[in-house]
Amino acid sequence: MSAKILVTGATGNFGKLTIDFLLKKGVDAANISALVRDEAKASELAAKGISLKIGDYDNYDSLLAAFQGIDKLLLVSGTDLVNRSKQQLNAVRAAKEAGVKHIIYTSFERKNETETSPIVFLAQSHIDTDNAIKASGINYTIFRNNLYLDVLPMFLGEQVLESGIYFPAGEGQAAYVSRNDLAEAAANVLISDANESKEYSMNNIENYSFQDIAETLSKITNKEIAYISPASEEYAEVLKNAGVPGEYIGMFVGFAEAIKQGEFQTDSSDLEKLLGRKPASLNDFLKQVYSK
Repeated sequence: MSAKILVTGATGNFGKLTIDFLLKKGVDAANISALVRDEAKASELAAKGISLKIGDYDNYDSLLAAFQGIDKLLLVSGTDLVNRSKQQLNAVRAAKEAGVKHIIYTSFERKNETETSPIVFLAQSHIDTDNAIKASGINYTIFRNNLYLDVLPMFLGEQVLESGIYFPAGEGQAAYVSRNDLAEAAANVLISDANESKEYSMNNIENYSFQDIAETLSKITNKEIAYISPASEEYAEVLKNAGVPGEYIGMFVGFAEAIKQGEFQTDSSDLEKLLGRKPASLNDFLKQVYSK
């Protein structure tokens, strides 16, 4: 009897990729369900034979109904940062009440779990969810995901090839990983028989600084790409003058400071083992995005 898998956030990038990997790896579409808020946005999934469950993190009863008969739940962290803790705790409670046997959660890599973390706005809900999952008594796999390589273009800005990198991350390094690799690793765990509770370090096998990024981009594009790390205040001011919304400025400044402080620099990685191959490198990713 094959395990019944449910993926939340299934119309988002991570959820969609994971479902595609499950199908590629031979899981029958009949054994995969997708939690969606809006059926109209999930027609692509329905066309693949995925069963759609309508549910909303803010509506406990909808989650409880959606999780009935599910063995493995991939809880993809939500994007509503303000309400995320409450929403995800709803999901964990519903999973327990519905009898889900295993929760897989996309958490994040960190060192500082206190209020002093520059990304406390993002961190707290992950920490709350990790703790709730561990306290639930359900078997779990918690992925401590590093920063996505896929967010780098956002940090670098659209004019990076013309005006270089302007980002206040100092000499801080991070073990950036590709979303694709993380989704494949999640699919591998979902199809494995592993049922012991575990946390995995989902980091790349190398750490990169923004200076490394500038040098790699220079090689790929045959252009001299400089890296300037301004003071956070100056950076925030420049973004403000460029009309960037305040919440984005706060987020960029927070991430830059966290990178600067070494929050995402790490020498431990379970990713290669879970993939059975080397993860995509910074060079692989930048080549894909920036080489003409």
